[in-house]
Amino acid sequence: MAISLQKGQKVDLTKTNPGLTKIMVGLGWDTNKYDGGSDFDLDTAAFLLDDAGKVKSDADFVFYNNLNHASGSVTHMGDNLTGDGDGDDEQIKIDLSKVPAEVSKIDFTVTIHDAEQRRQNFGQVSNAFIRIVKEDTNEELIRYDLGEDFSVETAVVVGELYRNGTEWKFNAVGSGFQGGLAALCGNFGINI
Repeated sequence: MAISLQKGQKVDLTKTNPGLTKIMVGLGWDTNKYDGGSDFDLDTAAFLLDDAGKVKSDADFVFYNNLNHASGSVTHMGDNLTGDGDGDDEQIKIDLSKVPAEVSKIDFTVTIHDAEQRRQNFGQVSNAFIRIVKEDTNEELIRYDLGEDFSVETAVVVGELYRNGTEWKFNAVGSGFQGGLAALCGNFGINI
């Protein structure tokens, strides 16, 4: 049974799952009914970060225009333009055994595409979640439901995997940003 987390909680991933290397990170959401006339296009991304919380280069930003990290450790499974349907809206596969040694954490984010022009924000998004699944058995190990505590934010750091010695842990972050993808990229050391 999956461990259900609250904002700010941290939980071990690999110590309690010996031999775990291949996981799938699923992110999902629903949008509230509104009459803005535009579809909601939410985009997930993974930032591979060093001890200082920064990327080494733009190639450490895995998203819909850069689906694969050069190390083979992170693969974005593609962009869902509407978020319709149940279950995961976007997925990112991680091979923990291939994550470069200089990467101390991987942050998972969701942003709203063209949020400013479309007048959209996370106050209009509900049932957002992130889950960690054991890839070979499809067993859900960890789940974090974000709740409804956002209003004007257009980007969210949902959660992060981080190294603790030789083990990997997961942190339910749930931290919102205004300024969308540009603000997130700036925070992690990418100039766009």
